Amino acid sequence: MVINTGTCSFSDMKVWPGRGSRFISKDGKIQLFIGSKVRSLFHQRIKAVKLTWTQDWRRLNKKGRTEAVKKRRVRKVVRTQKAYVGATLDDIKRKREEKPEVRAAMRDQALREIKERQKKKAATPGQKFDKGQTKAQGPKVSKAKGKQKNK
Repeated sequence: MVINTGTCSFSDMKVWPGRGSRFISKDGKIQLFIGSKVRSLFHQRIKAVKLTWTQDWRRLNKKGRTEAVKKRRVRKVVRTQKAYVGATLDDIKRKREEKPEVRAAMRDQALREIKERQKKKAATPGQKFDKGQTKAQGPKVSKAKGKQKNK
């Protein structure tokens, strides 16, 4: 058996058969009220949105319907290996897979080569300057001490 229920024009609550009252305005609109309190508030022109117990207020302030909210998905960071300037991805992977002993030997060899280059540089005579000469040549200008005051 289906029971025909109406909804209150003011509070949006269900009005069961045999309950509530109807008000027909001059323009012919039919208003259905659940009780005398609602009817009185409607005639006082009080807005349903301002009353906390009405469905309009609950809808406006997002009350109820909590189960409809879904959990937000958090993006997981996926780490990827990328090549960069001067090294390809294969080179990087090869270096990672090397054993620590091999790495240490390569590092020692590279250090030896650097030291040899530095020794060669020190052994070759560079450009020598006279006693009073320096690399930067130019007229000697004395720097003014302190700021000059404007008169």
